[in-house]
Amino acid sequence: MLSRPSPHAFTGRLFAGLLVCLTVLLAGCSPTGTAGPGDSAATAASRAAATPSWAGGLPVVPAAALPAEARATLALIDRGGPYPYAKDGSVFGNFERELPRQARGYYHEYTVRTPGERDRGARRIVTGRGGEIFYTDDHYNSFKAVLR
Repeated sequence: MLSRPSPHAFTGRLFAGLLVCLTVLLAGCSPTGTAGPGDSAATAASRAAATPSWAGGLPVVPAAALPAEARATLALIDRGGPYPYAKDGSVFGNFERELPRQARGYYHEYTVRTPGERDRGARRIVTGRGGEIFYTDDHYNSFKAVLR
């Protein structure tokens, strides 16, 4: 004679199945912009298409995900200033070669205030003549392309 599973066993399997479905659903909605192991070729291609060519292979970050101080600096740049630091708007030389190569004068840098710092700190926004925006929080050692 076959025994029936207990109601608790059924509830446990149902919960486990729902958890798996939720995990799959959330993985498909991942905002990282990178292909994951479960992504289809079409999903990976659409994410790659969403990354602009000017990013030059750098990681990307949506502007809304930047620190509040970086978003405030972007707003100042959009308005054309006034800027709180004398060097804001100066030419960024790209001597570290972290950004795509361009002619001198193509990039300009702006300070992103760092709470608790007495000087300019390490955070910057760098803009390009073509509308590119890059963010660094480690004084030019690495950059992220900012998507708006």
